[in-house]
Amino acid sequence: MTADFHESTVKLVSYDQKYEAALKQFYLPEEQSLFSRLPLDKIHEPTQPAKTIHVIILENNVPVGYFALEHGEKRKTYTESQAACLLTSFSIDYKHQGKGLAKKGLQLLPDYINTNLPAINEVVLGVNQKNEPAINLYLNAGFVDNNEVYEGPKGPQQILHLKV
Repeated sequence: MTADFHESTVKLVSYDQKYEAALKQFYLPEEQSLFSRLPLDKIHEPTQPAKTIHVIILENNVPVGYFALEHGEKRKTYTESQAACLLTSFSIDYKHQGKGLAKKGLQLLPDYINTNLPAINEVVLGVNQKNEPAINLYLNAGFVDNNEVYEGPKGPQQILHLKV
């Protein structure tokens, strides 16, 4: 008897309207929605910076995660570097959590940046200090904690950096 082994294919793609129906199905439990937004709430936010790039994490061509890369004024809260972008609204659909997809998606980030945003050499983000699972995820995916904190609207935010 033989067994078939299939490793899922995870990739990052820029948002396209063809993913809209799948993104409408995303769910985050209340304890996670305190710290992140649902993808379509962010994608259709009227006040976001014009140069925001919406990135979809696909597993076997099915949307399982989302984050935004911002270049606007908000970035200055985290870094003065003009060659940095700000990662916001990171989430994995609840039904796909626990499979390592968040870490895989973040590990693909440097290649995505180098291919699509060659002028960018750093990604920064702020994560609520109460959100320990997210802090551990980012650190395990290669982000660095330089012990920088700022007071966000929902409490202290740890600023993390990833060189790309």
